Amino acid sequence: MSLIAELYIFVLAVLAGFQVIAKVPSILHTPLMSATNAIHGIILIGALAAAFAVHGTASLVIALLAVFFSSINLVGGFVVTDRILAMFRSEQEAGRSS
Repeated sequence: MSLIAELYIFVLAVLAGFQVIAKVPSILHTPLMSATNAIHGIILIGALAAAFAVHGTASLVIALLAVFFSSINLVGGFVVTDRILAMFRSEQEAGRSS
C-alpha cells in the first residue's frame, strides 16, 4: 500500500473517531473509559508479544517503546476512570473507602 493511501486511511480513522467520541453523552464517558482501558490492555499484550518476537536492535527499541507508552496509557486511563467515579460517590461511601 502506498504512503498516500495509508495517510488517507489514518485521516479518515481520526475523523471517524472524533465524530463518534464527540457524540457520546457525558453520562457514558466513564463506561467508555473502562472499555478503552480494556482495549489498551490488549494492545499492551500485543506489544509484549512483539517485543519477544523481534530480531534486531532497532526493532527491539521500538517494541519496548510501544510497551512503555502502552503501559503509561493503560495506567493513566485507570487513574482517570477512578477520578471520574469518585465524583459520583456519596460522602458516606467516600468515608468508608478511605
